[in-house]
Amino acid sequence: MTGTTENQQGARRSDATRAAILAAARARFAADGYQKATIRAIAGDANIDPSMVMRYYGNKAGLFAAAVAIDPGLPGLPLEPHDEIGRTLVRHFLTLWEENGELTALLRVGSTDPAAAERMQTVLRDQLIPLAGRLGHGPEQAATRAALCASAVLGLALTRYVLRFPASVALDRDEIVDWLGATVQRYLTAPEP
Repeated sequence: MTGTTENQQGARRSDATRAAILAAARARFAADGYQKATIRAIAGDANIDPSMVMRYYGNKAGLFAAAVAIDPGLPGLPLEPHDEIGRTLVRHFLTLWEENGELTALLRVGSTDPAAAERMQTVLRDQLIPLAGRLGHGPEQAATRAALCASAVLGLALTRYVLRFPASVALDRDEIVDWLGATVQRYLTAPEP
């Protein structure tokens, strides 16, 4: 019985250590970016030895991948009513950006770091392209339409949450949904040019 209790306590400590490392990594990557964040600084923020970070995550790239594991949940997004999908998608992304600081960190780092850019491309490839495909577009059209949607949504996120352009920050959710939703709707549903 004692061995089981010790194993359970060890597992809880391990889970707590992992959680502390990930929380510290998210904060450090968001504040410093991928290039400037160090394993030593992250370990210091988590109040652990740097070797523990390496033990659990291998290297900085592995830690970054774990810290910004993002699932925007696009495959299950409802496509009805069909004429509201643009607004639905924009609303969905606004909620993600506002509730998930990891996305802001990923956006900050994604423009300069290949690993972060790959994480963002994976979301496009695995989630947004299939969503466009569910609207009846073939693979090439789905990829094009998904890329255009991503450019609109990421452009808003960059100006609102990273660069903090005053006019972008000043927009309320309904205004963003009205303005950007129409554009995303056109990208997803307009006839091929």
